[in-house]
Amino acid sequence: MRIGTVTIVAQRNTHQGRGRKGRERLSMHILISNDDGYRAPGIRALADVMRRFGRVTIVAPDHNHSGASNSLSLNRPLTVEHMPGESLYVVSGTPSDCVHVALTGLIEEKPDLVLSGINCGANMGDDTMYSGTVAAAIEGYLFGVPSIAFSQIDKGWAELESAARVAEIVVERFLERRDTEEPVLLNVNMPNMPLERLRGIVGTRLGRRTSAEPVIREMSPRGFPIYWLGAAGKPADAAEGTDFWATSHGFVSVTPLQIDMTNHEAVGSAHRWVSGGLVGAARQMQE
Repeated sequence: MRIGTVTIVAQRNTHQGRGRKGRERLSMHILISNDDGYRAPGIRALADVMRRFGRVTIVAPDHNHSGASNSLSLNRPLTVEHMPGESLYVVSGTPSDCVHVALTGLIEEKPDLVLSGINCGANMGDDTMYSGTVAAAIEGYLFGVPSIAFSQIDKGWAELESAARVAEIVVERFLERRDTEEPVLLNVNMPNMPLERLRGIVGTRLGRRTSAEPVIREMSPRGFPIYWLGAAGKPADAAEGTDFWATSHGFVSVTPLQIDMTNHEAVGSAHRWVSGGLVGAARQMQE
């Protein structure tokens, strides 16, 4: 399962010589966003390696939006600044805003792929509910575009070049091997390790964390209390097969995600708990 430089060189040579399929990939249009902001090293590294597949457009927030989840800016207009000489658009909004604006009017050509990242820090387990990085990929998926979120496990950008090469391999293999035309949503987490030390890429399920640490209460300089959110909880479900297990054992984790949050097994129970007419119940409550 080892991933090495030789493998990447072979893939590049093969990719360049595949005739029609290779030409189709080189004409791809890839939209990239993130939640760390357009100045973050991660998004630049991701864009650099993705240009081998075709044209890259970056639409990213003007500042860090970590933890923004899927929020959209509905109570104010957004500004978009096009950086001269670059396919880079800076948006005064959230990661979801960026992808939403891009796909609903900012760019004329619908992209073939939406990528998000590379994020500075893990997005595993329950993190995916809060992650702006994952949210940008979700927004692309909701518009029917295959979408992939990329995150490094540890903060600080250590081994970013390695992470970018891993992202390149993931996209290469996805384009080569995917067997459906339906859009997919993938969440990729990469240990901060040199490429030659990574053990491979594996498919995983989301793990679970314990509840977050308590809030940290402080006094503001003006004499009223302020609160910092506590750290994320420790892994509670890190069994083999989870994203937590894979990354802690030197693997790159790739988790397929879905949007349907319905607990299908509990639909019948919910119906039994609360179903029935309303008028009669309202009258009884007033009596």
